[in-house]
Amino acid sequence: MRIVKILLALTFAGVALQPAATRAGDDVDLLLVLAADVSRSIDAGKFQLQRDGYAAAMSDPRVLHTIQSGHNGRIGVTFVEWSGIGAQRVVIDWMTVGDAASAKDFGDRLSEAPRSFMDRTSISGVIEFAMNEFDRAPFTSVRHTIDVSGDGTNNAGRDVTALRDEAVGKGITINGLVILSDNPMSWNPDHTNPPGGLDNYYRNNVIGGSGAFVMVAKNFNSFGQAIINKMIAEVAQAGAPKSWRASAR
Repeated sequence: MRIVKILLALTFAGVALQPAATRAGDDVDLLLVLAADVSRSIDAGKFQLQRDGYAAAMSDPRVLHTIQSGHNGRIGVTFVEWSGIGAQRVVIDWMTVGDAASAKDFGDRLSEAPRSFMDRTSISGVIEFAMNEFDRAPFTSVRHTIDVSGDGTNNAGRDVTALRDEAVGKGITINGLVILSDNPMSWNPDHTNPPGGLDNYYRNNVIGGSGAFVMVAKNFNSFGQAIINKMIAEVAQAGAPKSWRASAR
């Protein structure tokens, strides 16, 4: 609860301190691409925990309160599932979330959609895909964030750091939610449990941009609470003072 209170306090401070000129013309307070890993290391049980976690997080009262505390009181969201090279799919197209009804709509759409892929893991591929999604968003915001959740390293497609740097060069922030695996894969243990840990891999290779951060879910059962904390932090950042954003990484 302490982290939630701190982030909510930062949200209120950010909304009050942010100059009106920086908000002019924005339809939403944040454009957020939620990018969920559905590679073959994600079995059926893990997949369902991930889906349920995203649906529950969007309707969580703490998340909704943070969203509603913004200047516009709503964010633009799209949900993407991703796996290997060329394996990225928009599961929920751009929509606004700002109240309980729209959050429930997001969750209902997510629960009804079939799984998209079960292939290799191309984090670079989904970053590139997400960058293009911002270009077709029907809403405007100065804040663009890609939220990558995954349980393994990039093992397909282009170099992930190159795509990370390209996105950051466009003013996009990439945050990571790392899902730790209790048991490494027998055929490729370094994929889910690389030397130094998957969270450090994400810090060094995946995240970037203003205030970028990594959060860790110790396992898939704790994913739901981790995504709640992560979304609160991301939405709060959209209204936080620049001095806080710069030190948050």
